[in-house]
Amino acid sequence: MTLPMESEPRILAETPLETARVSTSAAPTSPRLARRPLPPSVNLAFFLLTVVTTVVAGALLTLGDYSFKTAFDVLLTPSLWSLGASYSFSLILILGAHEMGHYVACRIYGIDATLPFFIPAPTPIGTFGAVIRIRSPFRSRRALFDVGVAGPIAGFVVSLPVLWWGLAHSRVVPYHPRPGDIAWSSCLLLDLAYSLFFPDVGAGETLSLHPVLVATWVGLLATFLNLLPVGQLDGGHVLYALSRRAHRPVSMAVIVMLISAGMLFGGYHLILFGVLWAILGPRHPPVMDESESLGPGRVLIAVVALAIFVLSFIPFSPQFF
Repeated sequence: MTLPMESEPRILAETPLETARVSTSAAPTSPRLARRPLPPSVNLAFFLLTVVTTVVAGALLTLGDYSFKTAFDVLLTPSLWSLGASYSFSLILILGAHEMGHYVACRIYGIDATLPFFIPAPTPIGTFGAVIRIRSPFRSRRALFDVGVAGPIAGFVVSLPVLWWGLAHSRVVPYHPRPGDIAWSSCLLLDLAYSLFFPDVGAGETLSLHPVLVATWVGLLATFLNLLPVGQLDGGHVLYALSRRAHRPVSMAVIVMLISAGMLFGGYHLILFGVLWAILGPRHPPVMDESESLGPGRVLIAVVALAIFVLSFIPFSPQFF
């Protein structure tokens, strides 16, 4: 995902989020005051902290125990770290592919962008995602489109083999929910995959998800949220590149729909994102050259991105027993 861009020439503000948003100046002809880039050691430190928090989260998923005491024990017991290694590796691989998609596209267009910042978090999934900061304006609609769409597509492509591996190592078990268990909600892609891998799940049975499959779930959630056609999310960049006039009304409509759907279906993540973008606003700074045509190839890629959005859409929040 991409950090909100500044609409005026001023010092760029850093905004933490679960997924990489883009920050840049929308007044390319005016002088900008940019903060000095942080050294790569900061990126490395955040990355290592995220490895720690995701390893702990993965170990808790494997043990089926999410208590603070168990988390503390795992943190201080190196012999238990291997329990969370596959989850941590899979999730960082998916999030890293997403951010490197943005980063590589920026390098192709000569856009100044930071390396990814991974964000550690003491939560059941172990992270708030990753972000990059873009420190120079987009020169054309094609540049904006390519940078916006590259991240979600790269992350989704990497998610597919990880999904397959997680499914192959998950199993059907009798349904006996315990206090503290988490029921991970589904999406269209996961529903299709479950029906192919586990066609004979009967009454009184449920699917015990391997931690790698949970990592895929987190990656799909990040992909869905990033592709929302709102503001300066990745989907907002794609929408603005396709139609500047449609961007604001569509963004406002999606914000209302997110909050409404979240209240109707109990999707608290939808409410959270809807309120967040209602506060941030649907604005999007202009690019330097808005006259450039995207061409039929990029329109087709936009359709592919829309299909990925539909496949990754997770309307319900996980249930905690």
